[in-house]
Amino acid sequence: MCGLIGFFGRDSYYSVDFSRSLQLLYRRGPDGGDSWSAPGVHLAHRRLAILDLDFRASQPMHSACGRYVIVFNGEIYNFRDLRISLQSHGHRLSTTSDTEVILNLFSIHGPAMLRMLNGMFAFVIWDKMAKRAFAARDPYGIKPLYLASTDRGILFCSQVKALLATGIVARDPDPIGRAAYWMLGSVPEPHTWYKAIRTVPAGHYIWVDQGRITNTRCWHDIGESWRHPTDLHIPEAEIPVRIRAALRESVERHLIADVPVGVFLSGGIDSGALAGLIVEAGARDLQGVTIAYEEYAGQLEDEAPVAAKTANYYGIHHHIRKVTQEEFLSDLPLILEAMDQPSIDGVNTWYASKAAAELGLKVAISGVGGDELFLGYTSFRHLPNLVSMWSHLSRLPGSMFLANLVASWQARRTVNSRWSYAPQWARTIEGAWWLRRSINSPALLNSLMDPELVTEAMEGFSVERSVNLMTGALPTDQMMALAQIESMSYLRNQLLRDCDWAGMYHSVEIRTPLVDTLLLQHVQPYLRSFSRFPGKRLLASAPLHPLPPQITHRLKTGFAIPIERWLSMAGFPAIGAPSSNWVKYVAQSYAQS
Repeated sequence: MCGLIGFFGRDSYYSVDFSRSLQLLYRRGPDGGDSWSAPGVHLAHRRLAILDLDFRASQPMHSACGRYVIVFNGEIYNFRDLRISLQSHGHRLSTTSDTEVILNLFSIHGPAMLRMLNGMFAFVIWDKMAKRAFAARDPYGIKPLYLASTDRGILFCSQVKALLATGIVARDPDPIGRAAYWMLGSVPEPHTWYKAIRTVPAGHYIWVDQGRITNTRCWHDIGESWRHPTDLHIPEAEIPVRIRAALRESVERHLIADVPVGVFLSGGIDSGALAGLIVEAGARDLQGVTIAYEEYAGQLEDEAPVAAKTANYYGIHHHIRKVTQEEFLSDLPLILEAMDQPSIDGVNTWYASKAAAELGLKVAISGVGGDELFLGYTSFRHLPNLVSMWSHLSRLPGSMFLANLVASWQARRTVNSRWSYAPQWARTIEGAWWLRRSINSPALLNSLMDPELVTEAMEGFSVERSVNLMTGALPTDQMMALAQIESMSYLRNQLLRDCDWAGMYHSVEIRTPLVDTLLLQHVQPYLRSFSRFPGKRLLASAPLHPLPPQITHRLKTGFAIPIERWLSMAGFPAIGAPSSNWVKYVAQSYAQS
């Protein structure tokens, strides 16, 4: 896990000062850093050493033939098999790093090599001979890669704020990105907070020639797994066996490292099942990290007691890290500084990463993605029923009038105007999802943003169009559609991005065995069957010693943190409905950074 930045100028005499940018990238890679330049080209890198800890694996790395140079962020979990294959064909490799494998594969296969990689990655390669750059990103979008178009040329970077630090990237606001944050709590790809900066879309690659983007192509769309799930028609009893095998393989891949690997352990099924699978895979002296808050002691939201039982059940060294209001208020400026794009989430992950770093861990396994893959959210049951019910009720005379009255009452009762849109949004699965996930309604945007930006952002707006821009086409099966939406919007734009900035601030690489392209391919034939195993039974039963009922039957609470209570007790002024205070604090802080 690392941080990268690269510049490709339109003219050979253009150059960019990366000094401030590299300072911001330092926490992503405190183990080393270097840069390389040629006329009109500049690549720089900060390294967090996890595979091949020797200096020989540092970046920017040059190919043996001297033609290519790469900066890379991420991990390739099947690099050892790929390395053996390269050596069997006569290629001499001087490191045991995955970076060198990528470089050699690209020199042989070009963009076709992307389909050989299993892992999380974002990288940029400069071809010295052809004088053009190639940039690519993993299919789920686990690792970030941002690009900025300027008068001087194209910039790529692991962080938005590091791009701004070059001093040549405009700070003009992105109306759609900002409106989406106010409505959803995160900025959806490919938008960012700034018009001049875009995300390289997940599963895409880009060619840059003479400082201009010449080609952008999608090489892997994970949405296809839900749009066209095959059905093998195998006996139901066989499904858990096959899912168990796929999960075990994914966990084993994610344990590849030359440093110790820990696990974030909550009181839920996702991290608990992974902990069991990690132990089965042969992990020794596994360290489990749980975050706890005194405010939740003795309440359902308290993860620590259940996590402790899970740790004892699987023989894990368990560390409960308590976070107090005093520590949170002291850390608040650091949290907001670390947040590379505005987000209403990620604070819990920030503290879990802080605890992991305190234990000397560089790598931690997270259970993120389990709900999206195994249909764990209650919305997978409720929202299709809502759409179906409304489809029938809306045909009755006067139903829309009555629905609008009820919706208006609910909006007033909850002090959230988004409910007034419920009769309109509940007509489609996209709208029902937006109703559940949204924080603020379009009607509030004029009080939160510059009205001119709102006008631009809302031109042609519909929730269906907004969702489809994030996901592409959706299947007719509403449960499969929800799984695709959650995976390509909430998971991608919120959870994975939060894992990156929160973990990287503490120089901790967060790995996600349940967010894995190869795992998705292996379970794709059974996706339609997952609804027959409610409560994520397939995941809970995957370890040889399945999770006990006290964990599988525990009510779902989410990864709670008492932010609103802490802010209120500290005398922070209320600036709206309680649920919207944190949204505003984050946006105001980001605007001032």
